[in-house]
Amino acid sequence: MSKGIRFQQVGEKVETYFLIKSAVKGVASNGKPFLTLILSDHTGDIEAKLWGCSPEDEATFCSQVIVHLHGEVAEYRGRLQMKISSIRPTSAMDQVNIADFVRSAPLAPADMLDEITQAIFEMKNPNIQRITRHLLKKHQQAFLEVPAATKNHHEFVSGLAYHVVSMLKIAKSLADLYPTLDTDLLYAGIILHDLGKVRELSGPIDTSYTLEGKLIGHISIMVSEIAEAAKELAIEGEEVLVLQHLILSHHGKGEWGSPKVPVIREAEVLHMIDNIDAKMNMMDRALERVQPGDFSERVMAMDNRSFYKPAFHEPPLDF
Repeated sequence: MSKGIRFQQVGEKVETYFLIKSAVKGVASNGKPFLTLILSDHTGDIEAKLWGCSPEDEATFCSQVIVHLHGEVAEYRGRLQMKISSIRPTSAMDQVNIADFVRSAPLAPADMLDEITQAIFEMKNPNIQRITRHLLKKHQQAFLEVPAATKNHHEFVSGLAYHVVSMLKIAKSLADLYPTLDTDLLYAGIILHDLGKVRELSGPIDTSYTLEGKLIGHISIMVSEIAEAAKELAIEGEEVLVLQHLILSHHGKGEWGSPKVPVIREAEVLHMIDNIDAKMNMMDRALERVQPGDFSERVMAMDNRSFYKPAFHEPPLDF
């Protein structure tokens, strides 16, 4: 295999295998159909256009199909794009499989589960601890597999668990600096805030929104799950409402998808930690392939900004 999408530069010739992550049909200005392909390997994604595609091409080049491709890395409107010279589906003789082309979290699922379980073990409030443990156990397998989103941040296998682990590390540092924070609440909010995505998203590969995800969303899903867990565990008290508030407010503002704004200290901090970790992940991904002294592609989710890597930075490692 080649060195990977993550390290390919404009003008570079490519001959390698890719997984089609998604394929969307469009119609060009000349009336001819084309496919917009998102090609992926274990290092990242890149967009490609298959012009003048036939009905057979539409049936052949669809999501979760591995292809062999000849092409060249180009740039279009500030973003890298693969210019296809030739493309074909693979067969058994190519000896490739989907797992080789899927990006995963840098930590093993078992190690991430250990860290999250330790945070639950440290909780002193029995009601918060029991609800959090109950919901994590209920969705454990899916939680350890799904991405945190379909795009923008932590959009890889086990991305949700990695996002939670990263947020817990930030929270522990902040709790040392601000001892007035209730770590039971903060840790529980971090573990539960996106747990509804196990029902909102379809799964770890070719991730899309489920019908439930489109109609209800992960925030409402988890608010209901907390209420159901409390009823099942015979837990009553303010802790249930406060946990629900953390979920309802973790996007921070109504225009960002939050039904409520944070009015509890831990809810405000949860929102900020979530924002920090998501944005750091987006910037790190954008700057991975950038050489010192150059700008990244534009990042739509961050006000369409292009980020600069200072010239004195060390070049990225080739691994």
